[in-house]
Amino acid sequence: MRCRTITRTEAAQLAMVLEVTASPKPGNVDRGHDYPDTRLEHFLASAVFARAALERAEAGEGGIGALIEAAVRDTNCHAGGNTHFGAFILLIPLVIGGGASAAFRAARETTVEDAVAFYRAFSATQVRVLEKDEIDVNDPGAADLLRERGMTLYDVMAYSAERDMVAREWTNGFALCTETADRLMAHGSGREAIVRTFLDMLAAYPDTFIAKKHGPAVAGETVLRAREVQAGRLALSVFDEECLARGINPGSLADIMIAGIYLALLEGWQWDC
Repeated sequence: MRCRTITRTEAAQLAMVLEVTASPKPGNVDRGHDYPDTRLEHFLASAVFARAALERAEAGEGGIGALIEAAVRDTNCHAGGNTHFGAFILLIPLVIGGGASAAFRAARETTVEDAVAFYRAFSATQVRVLEKDEIDVNDPGAADLLRERGMTLYDVMAYSAERDMVAREWTNGFALCTETADRLMAHGSGREAIVRTFLDMLAAYPDTFIAKKHGPAVAGETVLRAREVQAGRLALSVFDEECLARGINPGSLADIMIAGIYLALLEGWQWDC
């Protein structure tokens, strides 16, 4: 028997849970392995503690920047560090809008104060940055600079889009999130569909988190290794162990995967079959 129709908040929470518990997803925390400082339980706890911010987003209460900040604040309550910052960048507008088109409109309507709140949220995380940016998240004067330049949160994402695929989703209408949802539904139902979809995306797009941590060459090499798995020349489990041993973490694609699962759930994708 099917349960009632789930809310957007529940779909977002469920998407975070389903992404982290699917296994194996090369290089990422899942039910098969933890990181030394971040465990599966930390991701699950964040999915629970994000509820209040997601409910406010669904109700249209507050700006996108303030809601991302609230989600980060509410989930910074365990020893596992940042777990879902990138996911919140995608989920908050998607939950506000419901689908990708409405989320894109909401993103375009963000304000300078949304950008200021986002920078406060960013500074509260330990997200890796590629290089010292002109607008430093750790600079107390960043808010003044954003206000001086009149940069909205959409402008901030557009500024970062070239080097950050999560930010780029704001400028391309959440295209990869939508592609992920489409691939997921094409692969059928359940956990195996998530694993196959994640591998599809890893074989198609260089992960910008890998590029920030290891350089573009390693990100490109990871794409090629994923394609070898798809071609049957490399076992998925071996690829997973390689990524873990080298500290290769496709974190940006994991965030996009969460958003794709969310969109698929709203379309009726069956996760429990």
